[in-house]
Amino acid sequence: MKMITAIIQPNKLDAVREALTKAEVFRITVSRVSGHGQQTAEGDIYRGQQVTPSLIAKVRLEIACNDEFVEPCINAIIKGSKTGSIGDGKIFVTPLEDCIRIRTGDRGGEAI
Repeated sequence: MKMITAIIQPNKLDAVREALTKAEVFRITVSRVSGHGQQTAEGDIYRGQQVTPSLIAKVRLEIACNDEFVEPCINAIIKGSKTGSIGDGKIFVTPLEDCIRIRTGDRGGEAI
């Protein structure tokens, strides 16, 4: 089992969800986050002074999946979010030690 965490641009969320659905990945958690990597926010004028925000709005996707869904999931996220520009985002794949479904007590791959 793996936990796939992706940070993408907010305007790409619908495209990524469609690509994940086509890859038969239906379980997903979405959070609004802010941060920055190489991409920097454009400055804005506030009360007559140039202000450069330090954090940029992004969307964080978390997907717990069994090993056979890892590559299709990664490919779907790339397909839905890639523009070729700085700020497209990142994908992190980490081992998932265990998963427990609270309602039934199922553990491991069955709980996902």
